[in-house]
Amino acid sequence: MDTKSTGLTTQHAAFIEDAQAHGELFIRQPYELYSEENQETWRRLYERMKPRWEKYANEKFLEGVLNLALDPDGIPRLEDINKFLSPLSGFKAKAVSGYIPAYLFFDCLRNREFPTTITIRDGESLDYLPEPDIFHDVAGHVPMHTDRQFSDVLVRFGEAAKAAAEHAAGIGDPQDRLRSVESIIKAMARFFWFTVEFGLMRGKNGSVKVYGSGLLSSFGEIEYCIESPEVQRYPFQLEWVVNQYFEIDHYQPLLFVVDSFDHLFSQVDELEKWMVSGKLNNVSPGEPAVNENDLKSFLHITSD
Repeated sequence: MDTKSTGLTTQHAAFIEDAQAHGELFIRQPYELYSEENQETWRRLYERMKPRWEKYANEKFLEGVLNLALDPDGIPRLEDINKFLSPLSGFKAKAVSGYIPAYLFFDCLRNREFPTTITIRDGESLDYLPEPDIFHDVAGHVPMHTDRQFSDVLVRFGEAAKAAAEHAAGIGDPQDRLRSVESIIKAMARFFWFTVEFGLMRGKNGSVKVYGSGLLSSFGEIEYCIESPEVQRYPFQLEWVVNQYFEIDHYQPLLFVVDSFDHLFSQVDELEKWMVSGKLNNVSPGEPAVNENDLKSFLHITSD
């Protein structure tokens, strides 16, 4: 039998296609559908990442890997992950069929739920994937969720998204509201990108360590972001971050360094203050593009 038709590979998963066709965002993890090729891909990804985590990752991430008892030999069951995760931070991994609109994603974080992709990349494409897979989500994101300080940052970010929708609801002119919401989503996406996905943090003795999941799940970029003289690394500046566009299809040339998770939490607080005061209503244009579903997800909240 063709494993591509029965496995849960990112580009070939009949189960996911069926869920999407029926409009199902939140789904179960059909563990029985993973093929041996899927399992071997996980093993290869984990084996080559482990020494790079030990060298470059933030200590809280390394603690998280241990606390989750991640199995290097097989794709984790989300129910097992949650048995370890929930008592530590109240978070749980929640299986999704793919992309979910921005506001719904942030609202999940507010409720200590992390939308988690269940498919895995093709074994012939280990290095680059434009969309998330279970290795990125579970091995890249979830270990950080075991840390209470970091998980509180995610919740705070979800609360900021709610404040953004409430702020937009107070803008009377429909065109101004639309433009402002698009700008705010862009600012929030940039903040999330340069922190949760591609964030760096001061480590011991002035060293720089990785806490962003996009880096923690990338064999090549986790080393490049720390070692390469081509990468610009600057102290985190909110006004720069929310106005800095990014592109997803190559290694990042510019990254931001926070001092601690307390520092990061304070920056989310500041982000919300800027939001409700209107300072994010007109950030610089450029990537990321804001799609119609993301806009609708915020505007729907404003009309309730």
